Amino acid sequence: MKIILASGSPRRRQLLEQVGLRGFVVRASDVDESVRPGLTPAEMVEELSARKAAAVVREAPKDGLVLAADTVVALEGAVLGKPASPEEAARMLAALSGRTHQVYTGLTLAGPGAVRTEHEVTAVTFRALSGAEIAAYVATGEPWTRPAPMASRAWGRCWSSGWRATTSTSWACPCAAWDVCCGLSVWSCCPPTDTEKENRI
Repeated sequence: MKIILASGSPRRRQLLEQVGLRGFVVRASDVDESVRPGLTPAEMVEELSARKAAAVVREAPKDGLVLAADTVVALEGAVLGKPASPEEAARMLAALSGRTHQVYTGLTLAGPGAVRTEHEVTAVTFRALSGAEIAAYVATGEPWTRPAPMASRAWGRCWSSGWRATTSTSWACPCAAWDVCCGLSVWSCCPPTDTEKENRI
């Protein structure tokens, strides 16, 4: 079975390699990432990961298994996207200072005849951040490549005073979910039964 990662994210490629997967194909999905109003963060990441997988699986070989993921950050239920300006990035980080936010990651596996989608949540607590720390991070330009709360591993681990769940969720893909999919070998030998199939391609 050929594994296809529907993402151009270097971190997601690295996570697959860390769980022992080699020889997979990277095929970034190009989809509209707007979502219906009123979705919860969990519903949003599940819908977007499923949409990314669907876009890639249409062109996948018959024996292909497509992995797609989507990640958002939420504070008190409100999703924080990529900031549009340095000032907005600084405001986001100031709002997170000394507080706990949630990182939601949706994961979709699209294989022969079936699609499985689920999500994981990591609660991350930032210690109190100084204005100088916030300004230094904003100056790196990273907030323009990811939501400001999803600081790089170096910055994020310095700032975080606590985690609940797997840190890999915050860094782009849920590791525990790989237990479901890393069942990749299980999937290839024993695809889901009709009663297990949540959606049909």
